[in-house]
Amino acid sequence: MLSSRILSRSFFASAVNLQAKLTDVLIVGGGPAGLTLAAAIKQSPHLSDLSTVLVDAGDLKEKIGGFYHDPPDNFTNRVISLTPQSKHFLENTVGVSLMEERIQPFDGLYVTDGCSNGTLEMERDSMGFMVEILNIQSSLLAKLRSSNAPNLDLIDKTKVQSIEYEDPEDTKSWPVVTLDSGEQYKTRLLIGADGFNSPVRKFSGIESRGWFYERFGVVATLKLEYPPFKIRGWQRFLPTGPVAHLPLPGTNSTLVWSTTEPLSRLLLSLDDDVFVALVNAAFILEDVDLEYYYKSLQEGTITGEELIQDVDFRINEKFNSFKDDSVIDEKYPPKVIDILDKSRGRFPLKLSHADTYVAERIALVGDAAHTTHPLAGQGLNMGQGDVESLIKALEKARQRGLDIGSLLALEPYWADRYPTNNMLLGVVDKLHKLYSTDFGPLVSLRTFGLNLVNSLQPLKDLMVGKVSGPSK
Repeated sequence: MLSSRILSRSFFASAVNLQAKLTDVLIVGGGPAGLTLAAAIKQSPHLSDLSTVLVDAGDLKEKIGGFYHDPPDNFTNRVISLTPQSKHFLENTVGVSLMEERIQPFDGLYVTDGCSNGTLEMERDSMGFMVEILNIQSSLLAKLRSSNAPNLDLIDKTKVQSIEYEDPEDTKSWPVVTLDSGEQYKTRLLIGADGFNSPVRKFSGIESRGWFYERFGVVATLKLEYPPFKIRGWQRFLPTGPVAHLPLPGTNSTLVWSTTEPLSRLLLSLDDDVFVALVNAAFILEDVDLEYYYKSLQEGTITGEELIQDVDFRINEKFNSFKDDSVIDEKYPPKVIDILDKSRGRFPLKLSHADTYVAERIALVGDAAHTTHPLAGQGLNMGQGDVESLIKALEKARQRGLDIGSLLALEPYWADRYPTNNMLLGVVDKLHKLYSTDFGPLVSLRTFGLNLVNSLQPLKDLMVGKVSGPSK
């Protein structure tokens, strides 16, 4: 019996050895984290000789890669806030040339409470950069193509069919990845940059814990009446979730509206002009007005034209109450006059965090390791921080002559990133829960706290520094 098991294992290993191609690093996932990791490996003087394979199910080479050389006239709706540290890492360490004409630096964030007079104004030159995800991905692909990186194989339009160990009973043996094309790769180090439902994480046996918020993020690309008086982000906390209005070049802006599932469906179903009216109302009118509009639209007791007229009347009434018109530009974002056709979409909001980011011959980065609510705009930046830390850990391992797939080589990455990411996930989760209520005593408490923070400049500077890095 024992001899037959040994024979079976030996036969399996022999079959794998005959079919599988050998590689040092195999990255599953061609999103920003996966592509940044591939480019950083090829840019590193200590890692560039490693044979590297990146696999993604999407159309990387043509659809995403073509964005760099032939971008559309309009802005896409998948836009993120890039911190100065992340931008510096991409440009100065990885050597990427982003499409600067499609990037908008912003100089602060104006936060208000939809249930009270709570306000927080944070200001700093180039506090962050609004950039399309396609800009980052296509720029990374352009970098990889222009550098003619040796020992790099980009495989797109291909899914991972299965992952198993070379020796099924030895979790320290090399992983063998089978693609739906029939190709097999045996890799020294397997990287999961493959998102929330990561097949690599599932193969590793690493547990991920968290929950769905029963909220959806609605995104859209907006057209403004005029360029912003101040180039900054605007965020308002409503009981159903925060709504954020963030600048893009010219008279363009991007919207992220976090709300309940029924309201997200409603927002996607409305005619463009009615949706625009609700966006303007969300930043100016009282929450009771918004609740009236939601209910009336859902019950069909108000027409789109009647809603638009009522919103315009109430906004004008509020603006006319100000003795100084300049207060309007200080407190409220520019008026939205249109949205780009077919730019509305929605996605579920969730929190997740893997117990560890590493196992023998496996590392997780980006959404494969953690996901967060978008209210702080840190999801992609956390992934970039993962990549930067993992590259440093791998460089040290090579310099010390370690096996890059060993836990000894990988654990410094996890030890560096887990506390930082865990802190950010916790803060964002607490903010979401604190502001997702209109309970009077809690509203009073958070309003006091928000106004107190707003009056303490050193504390505001500390908060800005945590998000955008130390001031120069």
